[in-house]
Amino acid sequence: MVDYHAANNQSSTGEVQTYMEQENDWDRDLLLDPAWEKQQRKTFTAWCNSHLRKSGTQIENIEEDFRDGLKLMLLLEVISGERLPKPERGKMRVHKINNVNKALDFIASKGVRLVSIGAEEIVDGNAKMTLGMIWTIILRFAIQDISVEETSAKEGLLLWCQRKTAPYKNVNVQNFHMSWKDGLAFNALIHRHRPDLIDYDSLRKDDPVTNLNNAFEVAEKHLDIPKMLDAEDIVGTLRPDEKAIMTYVSSFYHAFSGAQKAETAANRICKVLAVNQENEHMMEDYEKLASDLLEWIRRTIPWLENRTQEKTVNDMQAKQEDFRDYRCVHKPPKVQEKCQLEIGFNTLQTKLRLSNRPAFMPSEGRMVSDINGAWHTLEGAEKGYEEWILSEIRRLERLEHLAEKFHQKAAIHESWTDGKETMLTKKDYETSTLSEVKALLRKHEAFESDLAAHQDRVEQIAAIAQELNELDYYDSASVNARCQKICDQWDALGALTQSRKESLERTEKQLESIDELYLEYAKRAAPFNNWMEGAMEDLQDMFIVHNIEEIQGLITAHEQFKSTLSDANKERKAIQSIQDQVEEIAHNNGIKLSGGNPYTTITPKSIDSKWEKVMAMVPQRDDALQEELNKQNSNDTLRAEFATQANAVGAYIQDKMEEIGRRSIEMNGTLEDQLTHLKDYQTTIMSYMPEINKLEGSHQHIQEALIFDNQYTSYTMEHLRVGWEQLLTTIARTINEVENQILTRDAKGISQEQLFEYRTSFNHFDKDHSGALMAEEFKACLISLGYDVENEKQGDSEFTRIMGIVDPNGSGAVTFQAFIDFMSRETTDTDTADQVIASFKILAADKTYITAEELRRELPPDQAEYCIARMAPYSGPDAVPGALDYMSFSTALYGESDL
Repeated sequence: MVDYHAANNQSSTGEVQTYMEQENDWDRDLLLDPAWEKQQRKTFTAWCNSHLRKSGTQIENIEEDFRDGLKLMLLLEVISGERLPKPERGKMRVHKINNVNKALDFIASKGVRLVSIGAEEIVDGNAKMTLGMIWTIILRFAIQDISVEETSAKEGLLLWCQRKTAPYKNVNVQNFHMSWKDGLAFNALIHRHRPDLIDYDSLRKDDPVTNLNNAFEVAEKHLDIPKMLDAEDIVGTLRPDEKAIMTYVSSFYHAFSGAQKAETAANRICKVLAVNQENEHMMEDYEKLASDLLEWIRRTIPWLENRTQEKTVNDMQAKQEDFRDYRCVHKPPKVQEKCQLEIGFNTLQTKLRLSNRPAFMPSEGRMVSDINGAWHTLEGAEKGYEEWILSEIRRLERLEHLAEKFHQKAAIHESWTDGKETMLTKKDYETSTLSEVKALLRKHEAFESDLAAHQDRVEQIAAIAQELNELDYYDSASVNARCQKICDQWDALGALTQSRKESLERTEKQLESIDELYLEYAKRAAPFNNWMEGAMEDLQDMFIVHNIEEIQGLITAHEQFKSTLSDANKERKAIQSIQDQVEEIAHNNGIKLSGGNPYTTITPKSIDSKWEKVMAMVPQRDDALQEELNKQNSNDTLRAEFATQANAVGAYIQDKMEEIGRRSIEMNGTLEDQLTHLKDYQTTIMSYMPEINKLEGSHQHIQEALIFDNQYTSYTMEHLRVGWEQLLTTIARTINEVENQILTRDAKGISQEQLFEYRTSFNHFDKDHSGALMAEEFKACLISLGYDVENEKQGDSEFTRIMGIVDPNGSGAVTFQAFIDFMSRETTDTDTADQVIASFKILAADKTYITAEELRRELPPDQAEYCIARMAPYSGPDAVPGALDYMSFSTALYGESDL
């Protein structure tokens, strides 16, 4: 017989040794009680089988099945998780003794003192020694690790039972024998951890058999705890065996302890998966919002780039109204969407950094920079479209004015030329006397004078037609046709005039008699008549002005014209006196006048009639000019009103932009206080919106009045709109930065004092208040916080490593958010891929793979299906059908490999 007490005298003096020495140093006399021995056989056999079944085997007779040592070694390997020396497969006694000794040596190596238990007794099937050995194994591997508040194994297990059953009536656990006899303690333990399995209130203390059977059956069916005792064994014994009860209770302890670990592991996985699902949802939201915004921009730009010309000012003003509706109704919601898109993107990136996830890279063409570029293109198209509309309105207004002027001058000219060709082709001089021919010659000379006077009007008509063509007038074809007809007619008149003059000059030698007065009348009446026609034309001339100076110039010119009326009236009277002289001479000399003045068709009556028309048109022109002056004064008032509001709004926007810059650098108080102050400040800014709307109203009045310049202000509505949008975007971004700092602080456990220290250090070295530190400034900041980055050997490489973290793009500047992220990473702990792998390993019962069934059992349904859909099949040597690779899945969550 081998004395393992002597062989292991220097072994561990732990809890198992203490318990065995002080309380139950293997009292062999107790085994003489058949009832206790029966309870121990049954309990120990069930306990051994609960572990052996993991290897696909079991025992029937505890003292017989361990005699060859093979199942004993297998049991120790299962419960310890370690490999024992290779057993001997021979059937001889010596082989069996050697195998049992290997098992006993392994037990002794774990610090257990085996007193008077030798391999020979086990091989010989000594029931007392075999049960004692198994009890020793149970103490070492099932009970020793139980510790509550630094108590011994037995006391720890007892204290655990007392705490778990304390709330239950009729349960008072004081030991491991009598306290368990009525079965209520077993039921209380199950109900405490799994209330869904036990209806505790229906149990009666006076029915122990029912209570015990209920607890044993529920444990076996739902908790995977084999039935180690029969209710009759406990009830039929005066004092139940303490070792059997302790063994049974330890199985409950380990079952519930394992469930708690699995629950903890499952909670960790749920937390990680919840973060991942939320991030994916935010990514999907970003992609959709970015796609919608880009699609809206794509559809809007072609509309803004459309340069289809309209025929009238009213048509272009309708386009201008559509554009105003776009700016005031359709675009503002898109400005808000763009702002929310940037805020959502920044928040997502912050959450990804805080959870050690790789940064989010949107789909190609959907980066924030892509959206900003498209937005910039949109605003450029807006500016070009608005400028084009105003230019087109000016062009069309000019065209309408020119077209009306063209047709007016053409009508006057056509009225003048009517009948002139017939007159010039007459052969009346062939049958006339000399005096009549001379009269015809003088008349022709007067006509030539009149013709020359009309040359300017023809040139003006041609010049107006040319300008209409250059300005792309829509009805240029009819204008050109009429102008060509007038020019052709004018050339024909010139040729006919020259031909008639030559004919009259050939007969001039034969005609001498001429009336000097008629000639003088014709010579003076023709230019005077032409002057009156020109005056009437000028007085009826349409005008268009854009400011007070232009209308005042027209008024001055009109006043100068009126100052010449006195001299013109004298000339009219002088011309009329010539006719009076003719009539006086005829009357005095008894001469009968054969008709009108042979040299001109201009009669005194026509002169008086035109003079009366001129005098009637003068006050009408005065009224038109005064009305236009009033209009320009009104326009000037509109300019001044708009300028006053625009200068105030521009100064307000500039002041608020500067104040936001100061607030973002000189923030005091807690982050929550800063956030509250910023949001209050945002509300204050938004309360200024009525002033913007009021300015838009003034701008609308300006445009409706067709006012295109304003000397009272340098601001335009476009500049103020852009400034206002930048102000709203800047305050929103600043609020988002503070919210991200709060997220960082809460996720990383950074105190308010630390954040204040980081902000103070950052602001101290941010000399230019730009919100970012250059490399040397950042290095000085790190040194001030205690980082050793000046060491000649390691300082440069350490600083290079840090710069790679805070400035991955190599821009040379470090933002405050990047600085906070780095400091939080350096000072706090976060979930890692290794931790998630360890959690999955617990759920998989230490296997290198996990099954879909295990995931559905341990995780909530949606997160279990999330894992199953993304885990790759496991391909290791120990793979089974349906095995999933949780290791590669866990590393993929943290961006360490592709999912």
